[in-house]
Amino acid sequence: MRKLFWFTAPACAAVFAAVLVLPAAWLFPLGALCAGAGVLAQFLRGDRGRKVRLAAFGLCFGVLWTAGAWQRLVLPARELDGTEHPFTAVVTDWPRTTSTGSLSAQVRLTADGTTLVAILYLSGEDRPDLHPGDTVTGTASFRLASHLRGEESLYYYANGIWLTASAGAEAEVTPAESVPLTLRPVWWRKALTDALYDAFPADTAPLAVALTTGDESGLADGVYSDLQRVGLAHVVAVSGLHVSFLCGVALRMFGKHRRRTALIAIGAMALFAAMTGGAPSVLRAAFMQSMVLLAPVLGREEDKPTSLALALFLLLLWNPYSAAGLGLQLSFASVAGICLISAPLYRRWTGWLPRAKGVKSALCRGWRWAAASLSTTAGALVLTTPITALSFGTFSLIAPVANLACLWAVALTFSGAMLTGCVALWSPAVAGVLGAVFALPGRFVLWCAEGLARLPLAAVALDGAFLYVWLAGVYLLLVLGVLWRREKSRFLLPACAGVCTLCAALLCTAVPLSQSGLTVTVLDVGQGQSVVLATPKSTVLVDCGGNSWTDPGDVAAGYLQTRGRNRVDVLILTHFHADHAGGVEQLLRRMEVGLLVAPDAAEMDWELLDQARDAGTEILLLKEENAVLTLDGMELTVYAPLGSGETNEEGLSVLGTRGSFDVLLTGDMDQVTEGRLLKYGNLPDVELLVAGHHGSAHATSQALLEAIQPEYAAISVGYNTYGHPAWETLERLQQAGCAIYTTREMGHLTFRID
Repeated sequence: MRKLFWFTAPACAAVFAAVLVLPAAWLFPLGALCAGAGVLAQFLRGDRGRKVRLAAFGLCFGVLWTAGAWQRLVLPARELDGTEHPFTAVVTDWPRTTSTGSLSAQVRLTADGTTLVAILYLSGEDRPDLHPGDTVTGTASFRLASHLRGEESLYYYANGIWLTASAGAEAEVTPAESVPLTLRPVWWRKALTDALYDAFPADTAPLAVALTTGDESGLADGVYSDLQRVGLAHVVAVSGLHVSFLCGVALRMFGKHRRRTALIAIGAMALFAAMTGGAPSVLRAAFMQSMVLLAPVLGREEDKPTSLALALFLLLLWNPYSAAGLGLQLSFASVAGICLISAPLYRRWTGWLPRAKGVKSALCRGWRWAAASLSTTAGALVLTTPITALSFGTFSLIAPVANLACLWAVALTFSGAMLTGCVALWSPAVAGVLGAVFALPGRFVLWCAEGLARLPLAAVALDGAFLYVWLAGVYLLLVLGVLWRREKSRFLLPACAGVCTLCAALLCTAVPLSQSGLTVTVLDVGQGQSVVLATPKSTVLVDCGGNSWTDPGDVAAGYLQTRGRNRVDVLILTHFHADHAGGVEQLLRRMEVGLLVAPDAAEMDWELLDQARDAGTEILLLKEENAVLTLDGMELTVYAPLGSGETNEEGLSVLGTRGSFDVLLTGDMDQVTEGRLLKYGNLPDVELLVAGHHGSAHATSQALLEAIQPEYAAISVGYNTYGHPAWETLERLQQAGCAIYTTREMGHLTFRID
């Protein structure tokens, strides 16, 4: 078995390097170099020589296989990039409606003699209905699937998608006469989803669907944010955890007869993997569990490193670019961490337990269960934490507690949902009863996630250098703990040191906010706006919206709570558009808000205002009179709406002053409304201007710049199709002598005034 490991592990490492690091032009020469090293290794004798040869040829295979995938998949897609051709496509999954109203579906598409997996977009009012197996024909314009939200990304490649095709509503659809065998699991997944939505109560049905199919679209944004914050998001992304649950159910139902149980469990896992779309984490777990079940049947001993390396090798063999997929990286990192860490921790935490009977026996079993859960969670977190920290910029401190408290309920809900879905095929009434019963553990999961997520330090936002230094220090301490010779204190001392350094890092992160006279932070929320004005004793947030991957309410709350602020004294909404107010609901879930100031305009979000009132927030609506607020030496002037007709022009503008420093925020008002602000606002010279409307050409007028003479200009902007920030605006700011900063290029923008 280990011979296989010495080939597959280097091959996988080579694929990762070829996909994530190496230029495509280097792959064939490097493959030849590795092959040459393998030939030269023939002169090495013994076990060491055999390992070197296997590793060299494994590296050669990995590099050349990736180069072949580039030639076979990426280059043909590049030839279609930017062209328009007739096409024929077979729909391979259920379509979705995009935020712009068009229909998107994954298809196997043929155009100009090339067949590739693509995303097909159909626009227009008379869009046809699409079902898996249907054939679509027409003419489309093609783009290489190498970008995501305007940024170069391997996201689509990792999911085996190489092109995007845009066609109009005139595309013709030919319904499938019969569903192909390969697409039947997709229909079964849809049937299971519909059955669960019918059987489970409305509050838990989305969770049941997410657990069994991986479809998270039904979960409310706030629910998913809570799960992410407390380290439970993995339970709604189908993974090895669900395969373990499924395998456990098979073992309990069909006993320990090895051959029969192995065949039934392997079949169930294969069906589950097909229904969930063949996610890498599910395929990895199904393969490894199958090897565990088959090893005793075949009279072989299961070797975990070899099984893990072989599972990864087979997945990369199917699509080398899946190495860039976050799901695959997290899945294999978690299993590798469990193999390395969990078993030694479990033995250390339970090895001292005595053999007991009665009450003591029950207590010992409870402790063993807790130790198993904690050691597994700790092992999974060891190698996945750096990946999640770099990908999402957060670190969940409450994750071990959340997993210990909820995994039993997750397992029960998952098993119950699968049973309910099967029962629904012959008796929807009985399925409804089962759904009501198994909704109870689901509610417990949601209740725990919401409650734990409200804790101020349930997770820390890694947006400060001190916290990244702390995280690196924790791993250094972990290495020292492994090398420490004193068995009793080898992990106790590093653990205590990690807690102490975390407190020091949080203190160092919070000190600048509490010592500066005024701190203005323009948060990076994508295409939107959220600006913090903080003095040592007060916190003001102007707007809370955007389209970043993380909910803008979570971005604002994470920034403030990591710096020791658990309350927003004043929240000012310049207007109610989603890019300025879309994160308020989640902010109210996470933090106390004292006063909400908003415009009394034609377009009002009454639901949002009701949510604020229910949370105990005072409401102040401005229509004609300005509002002047004084907080800890900072004076806020909130100007009432000065325009009419459009929501942007009916918004508020804000002037913040502390000492000789002034900051002006104009929301999304246009140049005409800016002229009225100049006429009636009595504006001073301003040191910092948060450019209006995300740098639009129709805001930040020359007249405004000449009147207020700003020294710095901050532009809150993300990927967009509007052309923000406009070159005209950038030129006006540059000619006015402003130092220009944008959140898209620099992340959070912080200005401190003593």
